[in-house]
Amino acid sequence: MNTGRRPKARLGSLLAALAITGGALLSGLPAHADEPSAGAAGKEAPRVDLVLDVSGSMRAADIQGKTRIAVAQQSLNDVIDALPTETEFGIRTLGANYPGDDKAQGCLDTKQLFPVGRTNKTEAKTAVATLRPTGWTPIGLALRGAAQDLGKGETTRRVVLITDGEDSCAPPDPCDVARELASQGIHLVVDTLGLAHDDKTRQQLLCIANATGGTYTDVRTQEQLTEKVKQLVDRSNDTYTVTPVKTAGTDRCESAPVLAPGVYSDREKFSEHRVYRVPVKAGQELRASVSVALDRPVARDYGVLLQATSTTGQELVRGTDAGSGRTDVVSTGLRWSADASKGYATATASASPSGKPETQVCLVVSNSLAPQAGAAADPGLPLELTVDLTAASPAPDGPAMGLGRGWILLLVLTLAGLLTGLLFGWIARWRIAVWQEN
Repeated sequence: MNTGRRPKARLGSLLAALAITGGALLSGLPAHADEPSAGAAGKEAPRVDLVLDVSGSMRAADIQGKTRIAVAQQSLNDVIDALPTETEFGIRTLGANYPGDDKAQGCLDTKQLFPVGRTNKTEAKTAVATLRPTGWTPIGLALRGAAQDLGKGETTRRVVLITDGEDSCAPPDPCDVARELASQGIHLVVDTLGLAHDDKTRQQLLCIANATGGTYTDVRTQEQLTEKVKQLVDRSNDTYTVTPVKTAGTDRCESAPVLAPGVYSDREKFSEHRVYRVPVKAGQELRASVSVALDRPVARDYGVLLQATSTTGQELVRGTDAGSGRTDVVSTGLRWSADASKGYATATASASPSGKPETQVCLVVSNSLAPQAGAAADPGLPLELTVDLTAASPAPDGPAMGLGRGWILLLVLTLAGLLTGLLFGWIARWRIAVWQEN
């Protein structure tokens, strides 16, 4: 958006930028690293790039009596203060620098305000304080820039987009850019936070988030914005060390890859079945979940199904969303136990190398997705499969025992009612007899 743009240069912003540059020169040390650095145990550090909309419409004062940009700046200050030391954090702006009326020029206005790297909190907050609502809203171009800011890596990187409106500069369409990024792999997630609440903005931000496996939040207060950004930064810090292992499911259980507990990535074609195998020992419980990223336009009324079957194709259990009536399922999960005493096991167990009984469970990922007209069918849609094995949890009692307890309770209540009725009847008759004698 571009409302009330200011044609004059911002002297305060220039002075602040000079102060930051001078401080860096005086220190004699670089404040940030251009390449991903190694974290604990030689692993990449978590990397987050925050993309902030500084277009003219951010002047609107409709969030708890404050302007949208003031709310965003205060929230960013709080987030920067709370940054974990190991997190590499950066800020990119859109619509912050070009004050003119030439839309073609304004739609190129996206810039790295603070490089992704180890954060000097004072410098980062000073840079945020210089921002004033100015120009247009080139979200698609900013997302591409953020992907470049974060660089390449094997671990998940996050882009957090804060905006109050839809892209005013397409092409490139931001949804297409999100799908473009997702098609390059599933290690870059875009989370979107909307400060405005119109349907068009909401749909666009949902599309961006869904394409990359991210989240969308409709922000109503400053506190909500602060907490959500902190949560996303913490999520990056918690999950960056989990690198999905690339695997390739097959169409038959006997030839499917054998998976140990972990996180796996694969690609599944439209309306395809992908099969994986997991050995489950007696006393263990299998927990599995799958998410499919919609990285291109798909037809309505779609779903993703996860099943556990025996090697002969007998279904053991279905995912939690099966039969729910939902037609927009892109992630689901299931639980299954090999403990025959609980009534779960309906597959044949064999001896494992350790000598313990072991059941080969086939995990089948299916989808009812179809591409919209003009959308490419290849490559397949990115999917992420999580597999875990834990000690089997106690199962609820079977229906027979539950029904038995119900009959006992009914019998007790019936006897109590009968005795109560007899007692009150006897008392009533006694009082009548006494009254007649008097």
